[in-house]
Amino acid sequence: MAEKTNQQVYPFAPATKQPRSDEESGSLTSDQELKRKKMIKLAIYIAAFAVFQTAVILVFALTVMRVKTPKVRLGTDVTFQNFSTGTQASPFFDLSVTTQVRVKNTNFGPYKFDSTIATFMYQGVTVGQVLIPKNKAGLRSTKKVGVTVNVNSNALPSTTNLGSELGAHVLTLNSHAKLSGKVELMFIMKKKKSAEMNCTMTIDLSTKAVQSMIC
Repeated sequence: MAEKTNQQVYPFAPATKQPRSDEESGSLTSDQELKRKKMIKLAIYIAAFAVFQTAVILVFALTVMRVKTPKVRLGTDVTFQNFSTGTQASPFFDLSVTTQVRVKNTNFGPYKFDSTIATFMYQGVTVGQVLIPKNKAGLRSTKKVGVTVNVNSNALPSTTNLGSELGAHVLTLNSHAKLSGKVELMFIMKKKKSAEMNCTMTIDLSTKAVQSMIC
């Protein structure tokens, strides 16, 4: 038998990791930095959009959705018919007044109002009335409703100072009306609003024209 030779077995040496080159390490660092910058930019965009959206909602709530009371007044383009007045010794008046009731709506939705009565007074006494029909003032617009009312001094007591006014060639009339209606916003929201008209009209009897109109 052949003699067995003593063979010594040596273990394999473990494979050692090859260190990354400077180029590979720099490439990874650059990619990570690029991703980080993109994430920061995206976060900034999201935050800016959120702030913008909040501002838009706030402005919308404070302007569009805010309901203001419409304004009602008499127009200054007044004409008279059948103009008849007395003297200081024998005071009276009887005339027809043609004018416009102006309903100014500054809301972002129409204002629909019911019919009502406009009352004309002299020193607190009713001297004439006229119907303001049911109507609508469009969004951010003024509705002009033409009216003609007959006013006279038949209901006045003798204690008024009408004679003194006629002697000064002026006639002062007050007018009042109250409109009740609703402002419609976005076709879904309706808000009840009442608007009042309180005007004082001074008529120059010598020219038969309006001297002043205060509402």
